[in-house]
Amino acid sequence: MTRSNRFKDKTVIVTGAAQGIGKSVALQTAAEGGNVVLVDRSELVKEVFEEAKKSGYKTAYFLADLETFQGCSDTMKFAEETFGKIDLLINNVGGTIWAKPYAYYTEEEIIKEIHRSLFPTLWGCRAVLPYFLKKGRGNIVNISSIATRSINRVPYAAAKGAVNAITASLAFEYASHNIRVNAVATGGTEAPPRKIPRNPKEPSDQEKIWYQQIVDQTVDSTFMKRYGTIQEQVNAILFLASDESSYITGTVLPVGGGDLG
Repeated sequence: MTRSNRFKDKTVIVTGAAQGIGKSVALQTAAEGGNVVLVDRSELVKEVFEEAKKSGYKTAYFLADLETFQGCSDTMKFAEETFGKIDLLINNVGGTIWAKPYAYYTEEEIIKEIHRSLFPTLWGCRAVLPYFLKKGRGNIVNISSIATRSINRVPYAAAKGAVNAITASLAFEYASHNIRVNAVATGGTEAPPRKIPRNPKEPSDQEKIWYQQIVDQTVDSTFMKRYGTIQEQVNAILFLASDESSYITGTVLPVGGGDLG
């Protein structure tokens, strides 16, 4: 479902825009009139930019490591220099790297999971705030997960639980500055195979069993007994990103077929 002009004349930053949910969010936001900055550390984001360009959308792309504050700061600077302002930030970077019972995670793996699924949102929110405060308004949509109640991915759950806390606390702290902050807790989502896997190492037979346990638990926990589609996630994200949700802030919206996470 596309509503034309929901984002007309708004500058929107979408992180993790090279593939998956982020790519679809970015392209639909641009289709609805937004000036969209596509951000990713993968050069695949250039292909999304070219796709948007062929459709006549107003987009730009920026390569950055959003696990660092510098990468997030450089992103905000680029967006303002390119389109003159920032209206909306969609923090989409994150995702489970490993799937295994917690007792099998190494110290290094735990740290990498937290860096991947928490810091891009933590740094992104911090980096964009000065631009919103100067402008006198702004909107942030963080992408969380119903996996805060799940199996075989405790570090990822910890990161997304922190994203939920950031969302609520920032919304409370900055509501008086006309800055809204919400999150979408995505459930299991059918998506094409990733062009660049989060973990390039081929999983072992045991790791495949552990991952299948996640899939089975996710489906079993939903009322609807299925995975969602990318479009079903995009619809919820863009509702919170648009002025249609102008009286909603500090909310984590579960989009998991009835599983509240």
